[in-house]
Amino acid sequence: MGFPAKKKEERFTYGDYLQWPDEERWELIDGEAYDMSPAPLRKHQEISGNIFADFHNYLRDKHCRVYAAPFDVRLPESDKDVSDEEIVTVVQPDIVVVCDGNKLDDKGCKCAPDIVIEILSPHTAKKDVVTKHHLYERHKVNQYWVLDPETKEVVVFKLKNDRYGEPEKYKKEDTIKVDIFEDLEIDLRTIFK
Repeated sequence: MGFPAKKKEERFTYGDYLQWPDEERWELIDGEAYDMSPAPLRKHQEISGNIFADFHNYLRDKHCRVYAAPFDVRLPESDKDVSDEEIVTVVQPDIVVVCDGNKLDDKGCKCAPDIVIEILSPHTAKKDVVTKHHLYERHKVNQYWVLDPETKEVVVFKLKNDRYGEPEKYKKEDTIKVDIFEDLEIDLRTIFK
């Protein structure tokens, strides 16, 4: 597991990030820039498409929305309204579910989504498992899912008392009951097929 390359400079803001070339994909975590290259592998894209489709079909006539990368999630350090120049964390999770429409604007999502899903790749696995776990917990993302295309396993972290408790672990033959919704179940056999 490796860490993606970092931009060599001091700290950046979302305002800086907006000035970078569109063909480059970066994330900012606490002002540090992480390169999102290379592009995801085919298996990663298939898994992303499958899980996106399940959420999209379920949420079609509901108030929550699901988005797939590239989709900016800005995580300000406070609840007060802050400018782009004050935001030092913006990530592009593989899948996000947002149920509060006030968090959405033309740039993406500002504040914590309800669910964040990251699909591991060799280039970003350590960042997803360690750095983003702490980041999403700190910003109170209700559920953080980590999908591993190699082992065909899913780990789900759920926020309880502002901390992620013991993770729920699922294998490719399991079904995940998405408990923030009344009747949504994700059959991992169809996700990892």
